[in-house]
Amino acid sequence: MSLPDEDRALSPFTGWTRTHWAAAADRMLLGVRPHASPTQALLRLPGSPSRSGEWSDGLEGFARTFLTAAFRVAGSGGVDPHDFLGRYAAGLAAGTDPTNPERWPTFAEAGQAKVEAASIVIGLHETRPWLWDRLDSGVQERVVTWLAGQVGEPAIDNNWIWFQNVTEAFLRSVDGPWSQADLDRNCELTESWHRGGGWYTDGGLRKHDFYTAWAFHLYPLWWCRMSPDLPLAQEYRPVYLDRLAEFLPDHAALFGADGAPLFQGRSLIYRWAALAPVWAAAVFDSGPFDPGVLRRWASGTLRYFLDRGALDGADVLTTGWHGPFPALAQWYSGPASPYWASKGMLGLLLPEDHPVWTSVEAPLPVEQGDYELDLPGPGWLVSGTKADGVVRVVNHGTDRASDERLAPELPIYTAFAFSTHTAVHLDPAVELRRGRGLEAIPTDSAVVLLDAQGEPSMRPPVRPLGVVDGVAFSRHRAHWPVDPAAETFRVGPTVTVGSVLRGSWEVRLVRVEEPTGSEDQAEESVTSAGLRLRVSGWPLASETPPEIETAPEGEVILAGGLLGRAVGLLGLVGGAPLRLEGVSAVGRFSAVSTLVSVGPVEPGRIYAAAFGLAGQQAEPGLSVAGVDVAAAGDSGATPAVTVRWSDGVAQSFDWPV
Repeated sequence: MSLPDEDRALSPFTGWTRTHWAAAADRMLLGVRPHASPTQALLRLPGSPSRSGEWSDGLEGFARTFLTAAFRVAGSGGVDPHDFLGRYAAGLAAGTDPTNPERWPTFAEAGQAKVEAASIVIGLHETRPWLWDRLDSGVQERVVTWLAGQVGEPAIDNNWIWFQNVTEAFLRSVDGPWSQADLDRNCELTESWHRGGGWYTDGGLRKHDFYTAWAFHLYPLWWCRMSPDLPLAQEYRPVYLDRLAEFLPDHAALFGADGAPLFQGRSLIYRWAALAPVWAAAVFDSGPFDPGVLRRWASGTLRYFLDRGALDGADVLTTGWHGPFPALAQWYSGPASPYWASKGMLGLLLPEDHPVWTSVEAPLPVEQGDYELDLPGPGWLVSGTKADGVVRVVNHGTDRASDERLAPELPIYTAFAFSTHTAVHLDPAVELRRGRGLEAIPTDSAVVLLDAQGEPSMRPPVRPLGVVDGVAFSRHRAHWPVDPAAETFRVGPTVTVGSVLRGSWEVRLVRVEEPTGSEDQAEESVTSAGLRLRVSGWPLASETPPEIETAPEGEVILAGGLLGRAVGLLGLVGGAPLRLEGVSAVGRFSAVSTLVSVGPVEPGRIYAAAFGLAGQQAEPGLSVAGVDVAAAGDSGATPAVTVRWSDGVAQSFDWPV
């Protein structure tokens, strides 16, 4: 679409205006139209069904696409040239008719229906003058009856409680049943999950990912929007707005200059749903960013995915990241699941004269300059570099654990490093064998002990030891699965890992120690004798096999415009690079640098490596000058570590007890 000069002046970074967003929404909605059932109640997209079944998946297709249609029409003042709302009105009538063969499952018949109800009620709220108010009273009564099944339901220990809250908010607005007790309990639970700075864990100990963005900074505020006269909502509205304002700078720091969000956590097939808090900031006029930054941020991310094949040739959203990548699907993922990207379309609610559409685009944080951040909430160190637009995260606090029991590896949570330009490896074969979703053998950004058979140890649960002044530590017990379901484990030594992140470099430090206690889950123990330490770097992927070179100071891998480096600093030397195919969401072929211990691992010794990730054209700039470890003295004493950088900066710290 060609832009007039005035639009180009408004969008110097992305070239996109509200017209482009509306066209993208239309493209998505028209693309799914051929897959609607005869009554429009179910939208059955091609692909593998979720474990909830095809019936539930059909409802999911209706609800999630309805959310985009609602934003599209409401933001246009009810103008609906493609008759989107007419079709969804027909689907509402049929789906809630208990005698219709295409009726929707009740919440008792499919728990997933509770999730989809939230999208339906938000859509109904936003389009009320053009849809709900025009429905036949009998249809309205049936919708209320269907939704009322959530009232009084017990809490679920994650973001699902907010599906109940927004559903009851809508029911209250149309004189349907609702429960003050449900709302009180759910708000209190949400408070228990806040970890500071606007960061939430999704109901567990260390479940940090984009659910903070697309759930906890969307539904609570929309509940307030839907319940403006409810005292409880009035009480919490300023709390949620303050947390959104606190969270947004951290969230912005996790997006690359090309618009790519950080590749970390579950449900990544929702893609630009990560924009939900960006648009919420515009809708609620909250947060530190000017409207031009918000639009540049959102448009850059939507373009990132559309330019890389998120929609297929028939304009249907695929299950993947760029194009299709089935290994990203989880047990709850159906063919229509990716349409929760609709949350990232809510900016269309804002009319064309809103400041977010009329302001001049302004740069993202990574386009303004280099930065390093401590994020104690999720236990992350963050580095962004302006020269290449890459953002890197070092992880010492996130593992998706609900308790402290040993667990299988979930690299998409438990890797030591993530970025906006790489994707952790997810092996489809391992995925199918275990059937739990997102489990895989750790390959990239990992610290593992290799047993006599060469099997790598696993990390979770992570025991965070702190994030302070650009240095982070965590500890875990190395363990290996005994059976294919990984319900019992062989348990090995304790592994403490520290990271220092500056610019494009992470210095990773490792110390292995024999355990002082036993693990209840252990069928057998593994001592450090004969174990070898392997520390791996960034997973670089491209459509052709990556080039690998061996430089005097360490291994170099070139792929997809990126340069990855691995340098052994203390006790580690170059190992065989890992070459894989079909395990990355950003390229067919992958390569990972590895560094290994010289001989069996030595308990108590500190090993060190440096891993770099940069654009091939980025200025060399900073590098690691070395790592020094002061004598620890008596056994068990605390060593002191100093990391020296090429610009003369030295960072010193004690090894954690």
